[in-house]
Amino acid sequence: MKKGVWKACIIPLVAALALTGCSGGKKTETSGSPSQASGEPQKVVFWTFVDAHQKFFESMAESWNQSHPDKKIKLEGTTIPYDDMHTKLLVALQSNVGAPDLVDIEQSKFPNFMKGTPQLVSLNGIVEPELANIVKSRVEIYSKDNTYYGIDYHVGATVMYYNKTMMENAGLNADDIKTWADLEAAGKQMLEKTGKPMITFEGNGNWSWWPAISQQGSDQVDKDGNVTIDTPVNVKTMEFFQKLVKEKVAAVAPGAGHDTEEYFGYMDSESAAAVFMPFWFMNRFTDHMPDLKGKMIIRPMPAWTEGGNRSAGMGGTATSITNQAANPELLKEFLAYAKLSKEGNIQVWKQLGFDPIRTDVWTDAAMKESNKYTDYFGTDIFDTLLSVKDQIAPVNIREKSPAVFDAVRNKAMPEIFINLKDPAQVLKDVQASLK
Repeated sequence: MKKGVWKACIIPLVAALALTGCSGGKKTETSGSPSQASGEPQKVVFWTFVDAHQKFFESMAESWNQSHPDKKIKLEGTTIPYDDMHTKLLVALQSNVGAPDLVDIEQSKFPNFMKGTPQLVSLNGIVEPELANIVKSRVEIYSKDNTYYGIDYHVGATVMYYNKTMMENAGLNADDIKTWADLEAAGKQMLEKTGKPMITFEGNGNWSWWPAISQQGSDQVDKDGNVTIDTPVNVKTMEFFQKLVKEKVAAVAPGAGHDTEEYFGYMDSESAAAVFMPFWFMNRFTDHMPDLKGKMIIRPMPAWTEGGNRSAGMGGTATSITNQAANPELLKEFLAYAKLSKEGNIQVWKQLGFDPIRTDVWTDAAMKESNKYTDYFGTDIFDTLLSVKDQIAPVNIREKSPAVFDAVRNKAMPEIFINLKDPAQVLKDVQASLK
């Protein structure tokens, strides 16, 4: 785009942002916090793309104000559509005007905000004292040059969701499945006894690929940001999964993904016995597959070798403080209260149904208290998580990651699972296209 045209486009956009109700880059309430000095609550503008996240922070702000009467805040949350919010945030930070104080940034978008000098506030002062208590990878993926810029809501531990009733009808016990070879054997028995597949894979997504290679210490990009899609481990993994599809031990999800209405109806009618997805997928069952209540159980993923990793941390959204925030020190205290404290992490489970990043709460009695998740899956959910908590390796999120995710989701997976093309050639071609 020519320079003159760019200016003509960006100036009206910046002006429009400045006129919104968002926090400005040059605020009248600076770090001196006149609102606090006058006894008025500190205004805090929060952007997110998930309505439940907004409600969580509103709840935590109310709790904060009750326990910190001398540091009250007035949280003004807004839920904005996913792509719109990330684009709006990027423009606001680049133009130095119109950014919120607090903001949610989804994992795959985070690299866009790490280019050059990040315009987010360092969170080392609140994160480092808690590193011994949290799953470290859940803050490492939002870091650059040993500086932490975001705190996740959850671990996103990938687990197996088994239909216990279907397993029993086929003479199977989910606890006997320790490896992927065990799952293949169990799947053949499921098919023989019931005529139904054991497991489903996505035909257009990342969740039937990324956790499985992460288990084995592989990834889609390496630590240096190089694309690593066609490594031998990755190829071998997808060859095995495609083999399961050809054997009819696995089926491709209706709608091509695990987050579609077609898939929800398919699973709710007990058309397949299992799926592996991150912990946050629980609410898809509770909210969209009501007929499976009391039938589903949560267990570790199968390992690729005896003693291998049986989980992988997937997905995530970081909450960050922008460099346009009026009172960053106060916001750090509040963010630590909401997402690093024991009570905050318990509320993450109670309100959002997520696996909190603070693992010492996993053994808290509050995690077994009756709620829609324990009523649906049983009270042993966190027993499963505790068994794999040391097997959740960090993933690499780098500048090229968004493009890599898109290529895997839209090119590699359909070719491998739907068109049944040679995984080695497909991954090689996708790798070449990204170079």
